[in-house]
Amino acid sequence: MAKILRVNFDASNPEAVAPADENPPEVTEVRLHSAALTLGRWKDFDQVVFDLSEVGVDVKTSFCQQLIAGQSLMDQIPDGLALLDSNGKILWANTRLTKWFQNETLVGLDFYAGLGKPTVIGTISNPIQATVTRKNTHIVTLHANDQYFRMNVAPIVNASGDVELLVVTLVDTTQSTLEKQRLKSLHEASMALADLTPLEIFEMEVDQRIDLLKHNILHYTKALLDFDVVEIRLVDKKTGILNTLLSTGIDSAISKRPLYAKATNNGVTGYVAATGQSYLCEDTTDDPLYLDGLVGAKSELTVPLIFNEEVIGSFNVESPDVGAFTENDLEVVTSFARGVALSLNTLDLLAAEKNNAAQQSVDAIHSAVALPIDNILNDTVSVIERYIGHDPAVVKRLRGILKNARDIKGVIQKVGEKMVPAEAVPAGIHVIKRPALRNKRVLVIDADEQVRTSAHQLLEKFGCIVETAHSGGEAILMMRNCDPDSTYHAIISDIRLPDLSGYELLLKLKELYEDPPLILMTGFGYDPGHTIVKARQAGLRAGGILYKPFRLDQLLETVEATICCQQSNKSVANP
Repeated sequence: MAKILRVNFDASNPEAVAPADENPPEVTEVRLHSAALTLGRWKDFDQVVFDLSEVGVDVKTSFCQQLIAGQSLMDQIPDGLALLDSNGKILWANTRLTKWFQNETLVGLDFYAGLGKPTVIGTISNPIQATVTRKNTHIVTLHANDQYFRMNVAPIVNASGDVELLVVTLVDTTQSTLEKQRLKSLHEASMALADLTPLEIFEMEVDQRIDLLKHNILHYTKALLDFDVVEIRLVDKKTGILNTLLSTGIDSAISKRPLYAKATNNGVTGYVAATGQSYLCEDTTDDPLYLDGLVGAKSELTVPLIFNEEVIGSFNVESPDVGAFTENDLEVVTSFARGVALSLNTLDLLAAEKNNAAQQSVDAIHSAVALPIDNILNDTVSVIERYIGHDPAVVKRLRGILKNARDIKGVIQKVGEKMVPAEAVPAGIHVIKRPALRNKRVLVIDADEQVRTSAHQLLEKFGCIVETAHSGGEAILMMRNCDPDSTYHAIISDIRLPDLSGYELLLKLKELYEDPPLILMTGFGYDPGHTIVKARQAGLRAGGILYKPFRLDQLLETVEATICCQQSNKSVANP
């Protein structure tokens, strides 16, 4: 239902907007003299009807004066507000806007000129003109004076249907935008830490790779985090000793001091490594856990290095200033530490495979990382669903984690792209290229961990991007939180999941896909509740069934046929 704000000259003229169809709009009537008080709410309406057709110029001028008279109220809100005519000239601006752009004479100027010709970021280069032309609200990002703003342009339509005025609101998004850029840079840096090229795998010794990793960590910590004092320690699984991997800015004797992954008597580093909890020490002179590191250090931030739910070490930064680190720094360092932990684990795997062929090393990385990252994906989409509608900022950050996890898989996938499929291919089956599978996204749903592991080992060797889920409900959450460019080309599911049958899953998929690319796995003669029959009646593709046990070539051919069928349907729908 459309929401309309109608501004009348007089309350005795209560004429409402005539409904154009069977769904009449929700109309809110306000008198002219109170319109200024509702200015801050105009952006909540789909349309503002400015009904002054029966009044003269003097009354319209009076209306603008009333807006100015109400400026003290508008100045209390944290956003910038402006009223423009249909040509983009400023008729009124609140104090917040004039202070932001240090211009007390905005009234009478062209909006863009008054703001110093800011840069509009997005596909709409002139949102003011677009709003006048299309008569609907436009939202863009504005960059001016080293600040970023979310600009909302809403039209005020008169009784004749023409745009007579424009209401512009500017919300300062500088901090969140810069934080987003910073996180993006950190994400790219963490990807670079784990990006092991075939050349590095073949030609570099393990010690050389570790030195390269240490160099990259120090480089990005200084360039992106602006921290000069850094220490990374790794847990010796047998002894619990925290061995120093790298240390810069910390007294050399102190950096060699033996520490254990214990919550007491081993400083903040030992506490973090033992508990897996981050620790923000705002004042070292008044903190019972702190042990001297940087000479004269006044604050410290330490986060755990965690891989596959196991603490493998600690990442510590220090500063000579009290309260130098914030909660935001904690989030950023934690995010960067994930990439460090993944890289360290990858190097550990490569060290274990030092005398083996490069292909075996890549297989080990796939095996160790695939399911843990799937667990990150599963947990993240579950948390996103709980936060949707409550905290958009948290949802946005969680979606970033979702993308980061998928990108990490992509990096590892690139390492293995040039390797020939080997150990997962049964003897007697010739290894052939499967171009139809390359870069195709496949979701495998099964409660059996071995099945999910095998799916990664088998399908990723032929270029597929594989994700897994334990149950039907988990799989639905994964699908609902896919970006348009990361939807699944094939979905392979056991006929009986912990919470759904294959038939019930198909019905739920039909709410998300016009033609669900579903493949059901079942044993011969095993079909409780006639699931296969019901699924076929509900539209399951004729070739969308795999009978266990099946050969690798049967799996690949079935997935290829499903992908081909889906692409064919899209071509028919979009000739």
